[in-house]
Amino acid sequence: MAQQTIIQLLDDLDGSAASETIRFGLDGKTYEIDVNEKNAAKLRKALAVYVDKGRKLNQARGGTRGLAKQAASVSGGTALIRAWAKESGYEVNDRGRVPADIKEAYAKAKAA
Repeated sequence: MAQQTIIQLLDDLDGSAASETIRFGLDGKTYEIDVNEKNAAKLRKALAVYVDKGRKLNQARGGTRGLAKQAASVSGGTALIRAWAKESGYEVNDRGRVPADIKEAYAKAKAA
């Protein structure tokens, strides 16, 4: 029997279908939010004045290595899951596969 798994991205603000995930940082922490086109435009507009006046940091500078690592994650948020797991008391390696039970716990926590 064939199975098909469909993952639907929902807007974290209003529950509608999301079109993208936006990653942003503030006070040394990185955040991620799933939004539709309208809410993505609102977020970008709200941040535009700060982005325009801010300095873009070289990822090699001190204090930004964590952000560079997260941005380099090829499995769509593995670094964020690891950080969440460590903050939540789970033991997780810095490299390799993230255990399924930790991924499930992260998904449940994010959905709550």
